[in-house]
Amino acid sequence: MPFAPKDLDFALSPYTGLTRKHWIEAGKYILEGVFQHVKTMDSPVLVPRYETEVTYPNKNTPAWKVQAEYYEGLARSFFIAAPLIAIDPGLEIAGKGMREYYRDHILRSCTPGDEQYVLSYSDMDKGSVPSLGLHTYQQTVETCAIVIGLVTTRKEIWDTYRQEEKDRIAAFIRDYAEGTTATQNWRLFNMLDLAFLSMMGYEIDKDIMREHAEAILAYYVGDGWYRDGHAFDYYSAWAFQVYAPIWCRWYGYENEPYLAREFERNSNELMRTYDRFFDERGHVTMWGRSNIYRNAATAPLAANFNLRDHIVNPGLARRIASGALLQFFGRDDILYEGAPVLGFYGPFTPMVQGYSCAESPLWLGKAFLCLELPEDHPFWTAKEENGIWESMKEGETLETVLDGPGLDIADHHDNGTMELRTGKVLRQRGDSNGRWCYAKLSYSSRYPWECDLGSGLSAASYVLKEPDISTTEQINAILWSGRRGGVLYRRAFFGFDCSVEMHWTSAIDLADFPVPNGLVRADKLRLFHKPVDIYLGSYGFPCPDAEYRIEEKGNAKAIILTGHGSDGEMRHMAMTIFGNGWDGLSVERSTGTNPDTAESFVIFAHASRQKVFGYDPYILISQVITKEGDEGFDPDEIFSIGNISYSDREECGGYGPVTIDMKSGQSYSIDFSEIEGSLQL
Repeated sequence: MPFAPKDLDFALSPYTGLTRKHWIEAGKYILEGVFQHVKTMDSPVLVPRYETEVTYPNKNTPAWKVQAEYYEGLARSFFIAAPLIAIDPGLEIAGKGMREYYRDHILRSCTPGDEQYVLSYSDMDKGSVPSLGLHTYQQTVETCAIVIGLVTTRKEIWDTYRQEEKDRIAAFIRDYAEGTTATQNWRLFNMLDLAFLSMMGYEIDKDIMREHAEAILAYYVGDGWYRDGHAFDYYSAWAFQVYAPIWCRWYGYENEPYLAREFERNSNELMRTYDRFFDERGHVTMWGRSNIYRNAATAPLAANFNLRDHIVNPGLARRIASGALLQFFGRDDILYEGAPVLGFYGPFTPMVQGYSCAESPLWLGKAFLCLELPEDHPFWTAKEENGIWESMKEGETLETVLDGPGLDIADHHDNGTMELRTGKVLRQRGDSNGRWCYAKLSYSSRYPWECDLGSGLSAASYVLKEPDISTTEQINAILWSGRRGGVLYRRAFFGFDCSVEMHWTSAIDLADFPVPNGLVRADKLRLFHKPVDIYLGSYGFPCPDAEYRIEEKGNAKAIILTGHGSDGEMRHMAMTIFGNGWDGLSVERSTGTNPDTAESFVIFAHASRQKVFGYDPYILISQVITKEGDEGFDPDEIFSIGNISYSDREECGGYGPVTIDMKSGQSYSIDFSEIEGSLQL
């Protein structure tokens, strides 16, 4: 059954009706589902599994990582349980006292010889071959959740341990805090472990702390975002911008004031635009890896209040957090036998990574850290606000460009969606999961990404099929060039490999701009090999009962899909092709490729280029728009372009600007002449 809050307060929370008491109920709702599988007070937090091939533990899992699953269940559920225990020390879930349960199992996890001992860093590393102290382990991640919960429940749990028990836990935490960690967001886990030890009166190596902190700051790219490997995703939010503000409060302000001020500045910089990543309903977009963490993406909003000088709007922060909570908890497919599934909505294996286990989705518990804020805090007492959505006018799209991480956010008033376009993306050739998570041409808050169809085609992306060499090439790298004249410029590579010179790699220069219900694309082919067939997919349309029609006007052609979504609401999607670059449109029905519904549809534009050196049309102009509700599109929305002007007399767009005049009166000059010298990764 979905979470069904009662006695909603639309005076305080006009958008969601949720208050602090509803968040407490939601936390209990998740814990009840999880703890129905914890048979006794001695049993670990393990939930039923339905997937055993991708996630661990599986046939390839080392023994130490079997224990890591125990720790994930314990630590991640503690994100939710800890603030609830602090609010109600006598809390019982599924007939079990939560304070006693976590007090006992945290100690057991650190106790050699106990069947739920999760192994210290030293115990695991001494068995590694070679043993160089250079290995990383999942337990490092979970120690951070444990120490956050122990600080939250300091009076209820930590202070009740005997000194010997405190020392045992502290020694265990220290082993991971001073051990090797992954050189990305994981450094923050070590930082909070060390900060916890310092808070509790234990000596720490301040040089280790300082080294981790300076490295984290070195990942900062501006606009509130940190680089985490080759790409940018919500880890910048639910790791860097949750843990760093906590670190400032626990340790930084007192011991490293310069570093703390930098972390504070970066968090506040994120707050200036982060609300725009959520749509009119406060929904999270399926983008990047680890989307099983879902509404944890809202955690930085409440985390900003850890700072001495914070700028987040409390009414807007709660509105987004509550909207995202309802996005997921309001569905009955998010749970499998009571526990959050490995998916975005229902079970969806294509998006799951091998570092996860059945308990990993409980990282969504980070969203519940807002319950650490007292009931009289502005986060709970301020009236809900909806930010930019309250001030935008009909037909308006607010576009926010963040050059640091290479992100372009388009918030559309008319359909209430957020569309995200990414740059600075590099994934390994053949990494299909990485392509879906990062290298789609755009991501929509209402139309989550769809994995490749059985035909090898891909939604929201280009695909090249080269029939003479039986090869299909997918986009795995996108470089950022920025926005000029209202147009965002990027370059996408097909099958990019850094060992191959770029001129032996097919690419497409991307140019796109928003319209009230979607995006217009005017992209330029840069092919080194022909013959080739080119395909461009719309978003996946998660409406199993969808029907479609074809409309034509002049040299433009469109397919319009209409159907009912999983929420029963009528949905509409239209894909239009303009000019002489495309050959036609088609629709494919697919099963098991969309995270929202079992069956879905994708519209595809297609074109063929046969001549190896022929001067054929280079510019591919298209549009995808979406709408919800009974009212469909009017003709000027479907056929939004009034005129296309080329610089070359052949009207192929091989050189010179291409001017697109919109029926709305706006005009865009598509000019790729500056893209080569301004590409960024």
